[in-house]
Amino acid sequence: MSAALSKVTPRPARFGRAPAIRGHLRKDRRTGLPRPPVPIVTREFAPCRFQDHYYNTLQDDLMYMTYHHEHLPRSSTRQIRRKFDPEDPYTKNRHNPPVGGSQIGKKPAPPTTASNVVRLEKVVIHSMVKEALQNKSNLLGPLMALRALTGENNKAGGQHAVEGVQIVRGKKAVGGWIRPGVPVGVKVELKGQSMYDFIGSLVEFVLPRLREFNGVVLPPQSSSVNSPSAVSGVVTFGLPPQAMGFFPQIEVNQDAYPKMYGMHIHFVTNASGFLSFVDSIVISSCIFISESYRI
Repeated sequence: MSAALSKVTPRPARFGRAPAIRGHLRKDRRTGLPRPPVPIVTREFAPCRFQDHYYNTLQDDLMYMTYHHEHLPRSSTRQIRRKFDPEDPYTKNRHNPPVGGSQIGKKPAPPTTASNVVRLEKVVIHSMVKEALQNKSNLLGPLMALRALTGENNKAGGQHAVEGVQIVRGKKAVGGWIRPGVPVGVKVELKGQSMYDFIGSLVEFVLPRLREFNGVVLPPQSSSVNSPSAVSGVVTFGLPPQAMGFFPQIEVNQDAYPKMYGMHIHFVTNASGFLSFVDSIVISSCIFISESYRI
């Protein structure tokens, strides 16, 4: 009986020795290092307080503020008339704008549902270095500063969609200043938990310590509501060079960088059309002031 039970009962696992490698691992062609047979991808390992604040507080309020009841299904949108006939072979490759001007700010918003509530999609940090026009090595300082500030690297953690800190090159030629293809700055895109972690460092350590920061200036009331900048759903403001030294990632080792650099921060939301005014509520942790009350 005991012999039969010994065959059925599995033996306890032994943790004293590591499993032996039966075959050789393949080496990566780019790095020459052995590559494991399974993909290694890092995920979120800690809850994010600002992300929980959006889903627990802001999302319900934004749904209530932007909800528009429609008792009937929407009619099919009419075809916008163009300036030239698209069937005319003489105007086939010509720029054909719509009659009546741009239609960017005139398009109706999509139907209000629980799946398209206004939310923050990504944060883009951009820094332009004028000294890089004479020497490309001047980009090493802001490149390493943004890497330490955001923790983003190319394909970091096995995420193939992560591009890390990118070098910005000129697109147009301006006499005596810039040429196409010349590196002039750096930028990085933040999504997910890293985006909310950056916002937390910004509003808790940087903005309260700026002496001359009164708030993010809103556009004046006389500005057009149909312009591309008014309906894009993007909130943008800049920080002076001394603000970079207030980030805790830079402050602990500030002497490792040649100098501090200014930056532009773009908060990109999915709000468009007449809902673009709600994008400032999503960034509710910042202070917004009117142009008429600016000091």
